[in-house]
Amino acid sequence: MADYLITGTNRGIGLELVKQTLAQGHHVIATARDPEAVPALKELAAINPALTLAPLDLADADSYDALLGRLGDRPIDVLINNAGIYGPRDAVFGKLQADDWLQVFHVDTIAPLLLTQKLMPNLRQGNERRIAFMSSKMGSVADNGSGGSYIYRTAKSALNQAVKSLSIDLQPEQFIVLSLHPGWVRTDMGGPNGLIDTETSANGLLSVIQQAGPVDSGAFIAYDGQRIPW
Repeated sequence: MADYLITGTNRGIGLELVKQTLAQGHHVIATARDPEAVPALKELAAINPALTLAPLDLADADSYDALLGRLGDRPIDVLINNAGIYGPRDAVFGKLQADDWLQVFHVDTIAPLLLTQKLMPNLRQGNERRIAFMSSKMGSVADNGSGGSYIYRTAKSALNQAVKSLSIDLQPEQFIVLSLHPGWVRTDMGGPNGLIDTETSANGLLSVIQQAGPVDSGAFIAYDGQRIPW
């Protein structure tokens, strides 16, 4: 039994990660901007005392401190930075706007690292010492054969670089730090044509997180265990 903190749990992959982690017998702190307004989370919390709901808005620095106040000195074994946004769908070359780009960079790249930095005292008290970041194959430069998606691609590429640095910096403390690709999932972000469902993605992601060893820290890994080229 371990203590997990998962961000972005109001729907999609995040919500499914909560369900499957609870089913495995772990304790879960599920965050969302307003988790009490998410019926699925409230229903889970009502029947499972191992689930704690906590508000967290990655775009609001004060929200981080509020979360820390709720956690106190509670250990966190596994942190899954799942929350993220895609940005405007019409942000093609010729229509790119700085404000849109900055918003996605803040939520997808900067915020997960700042949150992890804030949570380090809790993570250092945990036994598992695992930190996962939800990236995307779209952040792979080597895999980019279709162009477009400037905002989302660059935010995830930058996240990968930060994750790699973090894995090196935390190696002396035996942390395992991962950058993950969830697959093309049928969610609000992935759209209806995704190749897999949330159950398949979450199951694979948890397997990768839980089975990763020190040699895997700093790697870019898909939900099915395949390594993704940078």
